[in-house]
Amino acid sequence: MYTTTSGVTSNLIHHVISSAKVPTSAMANSSGILGDGSKAIKIHHLIKAPENSPESISFRESWDATKPVTVYKTPENLPDGTPCTAATVILRTKGCAWWWKSGCTFCGYFNDVRDDVSIRDMFSQWESAKESTNNFEGCSMVKVYTSGTFFEDRENPPEWQECVLRETAEMGLHLVVEAQAQMCTPEKIKWVAERHPGCTVAIGLEAYDDKVLRFHVNKGFTTKQWHRAVEMLRENELRVKTYLIFKPPFMSEGDALNHTTKWISQVSKYSDEVSVNPMNIQKNTVVDRLFRNGEYRPPWLWSLVEMVKRSYEEISSSQCRIIIHPTAGGKIRGAHNCGSCDDDVVAAIERFSVSADIGEFEGLGCQCEEHWKAELGIDQTLPLPLGTGAFRRGNPIDLVRAP
Repeated sequence: MYTTTSGVTSNLIHHVISSAKVPTSAMANSSGILGDGSKAIKIHHLIKAPENSPESISFRESWDATKPVTVYKTPENLPDGTPCTAATVILRTKGCAWWWKSGCTFCGYFNDVRDDVSIRDMFSQWESAKESTNNFEGCSMVKVYTSGTFFEDRENPPEWQECVLRETAEMGLHLVVEAQAQMCTPEKIKWVAERHPGCTVAIGLEAYDDKVLRFHVNKGFTTKQWHRAVEMLRENELRVKTYLIFKPPFMSEGDALNHTTKWISQVSKYSDEVSVNPMNIQKNTVVDRLFRNGEYRPPWLWSLVEMVKRSYEEISSSQCRIIIHPTAGGKIRGAHNCGSCDDDVVAAIERFSVSADIGEFEGLGCQCEEHWKAELGIDQTLPLPLGTGAFRRGNPIDLVRAP
């Protein structure tokens, strides 16, 4: 029997995500983890199978395959530290090859895909992105995201990949693309490097722990495979960006803070950048089901600030940059605090991601910090797999009095 780093057995995790009935009352939630004796249903039938229903297919086909999901600009830093503006282009593709085979527990990017996207559609989306930004006017960097691995031929036509690589290189834009570690092969990485030398490949490692990767994230590869991918990128003089996720499912707030702080230290030695992504609840995912069942709470913003403070001294002396952009920060389905301090804390975290100045967090404070500290303390004393986090919005006394 395996045991995860947060003290949860694999059998327990399997039972939680396979439970056939969803308890509705607070008391049922507290005991529902043990099940109610009914026959378990495979997670596939709860999460994946509905994607093949006529309604789901019709929804996906309603998207315009000739237009990207979104295009926007943000402040960024070039590899040499120079501040710049970056364009982010998220394209509508056939979707991640790993998703169609199994899928990560938290990723909902499949909600934006179309099964029938053609090569002509992909070129149309790319042209639309250039047109909407006037050929990326004012930008020195472009991030091209495809809801999977950019250079995976089953997901994205090789002709389109080559077009994006060559055009961005010719425009003098620094390119950032994403990949899964097991999709990185020596031949493909060399092919990418020849068409856009020095670009950045971002790999969603999520956790530097094989048990967490398997039982919490269902990532589909191991840390050993990640190391091999990093070596390939280094051999071809490509930059390495590593994604970590803060608070995967079946991990308490306290464990998430301790583990992610440690993982940053470990992976920063091999990365040019480490991007920590606090969990946000994406629809139709395993995490979404846990969240709606009251068995998961997104991270506290205070935990992200504390993580930076604990990591800062070691990371600031290295060449690795730490980035945190809380998607849906301050909202119920994203990393959040009590509601009154969220905007200020999110803004400070965003500023730190650009400036790398720990001083961005000076002056922050709120009475909900005590609530957060108490939760961390309980998590460390009672190592429960789902944590002890309660609903944070509203008067705590009123919440306790509520029926």
